Amino acid sequence: MGFEEIADRVWVLRHPWYDLNVTAIGGERGMVVVDTHASAVAAREVVDALARLGPARPVAVVNTHEHFDHTFGNATFLEEYGELPVHATEEAAARTVPAGERAKEAFRESDDPRAGEVLATEVRPADHTFSSAAVVDLGDRQVELVHPGRGHTAGDLVVRVPDADVLLAGDLVEESAPPGMGPDCWPLEWATTLDLVLGLLTPASVVVPGHGAVVDRRFVEEQCDDLRAVGETIRDLASRGVPQVEALASAQWPWPVDLLHDAVARGYAQLPRGARRLPMA
Repeated sequence: MGFEEIADRVWVLRHPWYDLNVTAIGGERGMVVVDTHASAVAAREVVDALARLGPARPVAVVNTHEHFDHTFGNATFLEEYGELPVHATEEAAARTVPAGERAKEAFRESDDPRAGEVLATEVRPADHTFSSAAVVDLGDRQVELVHPGRGHTAGDLVVRVPDADVLLAGDLVEESAPPGMGPDCWPLEWATTLDLVLGLLTPASVVVPGHGAVVDRRFVEEQCDDLRAVGETIRDLASRGVPQVEALASAQWPWPVDLLHDAVARGYAQLPRGARRLPMA
């Protein structure tokens, strides 16, 4: 297991646990590391892999959103490299500790063989936050951080490396499984958010999803279309008075229905009352 260079000084470690991608972006001032994995133990594996890239050291960390598999290595990076700035959106930083505690609670009742290391991990949220956009200056290149809107969570960001034509999408895009539409997702807005992300891409862009293999612009377009179908279907069902409990059985969906329970519940809850017709008696 190691980092692979996918573009000029952009390396991706596709870790087998959660099929998670951790990315390192190099510049004359050092490296930016994007996402830090799901435990202190896993983060130490990432640190060891970084050491094999050469002498350059991280000068900043970025969390694409607050979920534990992207943030639980923050403390390990700070212990290893000193007080690095950890960047995230304001929303993600504010939710990192509560989201981490919810994850730990789930692991307390889990038989996952790595549950112990998750429970033992210190949760450290980002300390450098922004609302819409920020830049990390690596000297000879700029790393752009953009909050394109709500989708997988309320605080997603994407990382753009313009000179390499690479974009790190976090869990707004997933390759190895359908997008994670959990209890904190925004299914009615996700496609619009990806529309903005697509505006940051060229036909030749390399896109690193939160989980799975590196993809291209076409893959993002297709996933955006599927997410738009989910949002539009929820709106249509609600407008026709189909009760939420019957929604999954009342339409065709792009992914298995057992993955969409939270998406439907969230979508119905996010619709204004005027967009929902009461079921006929």
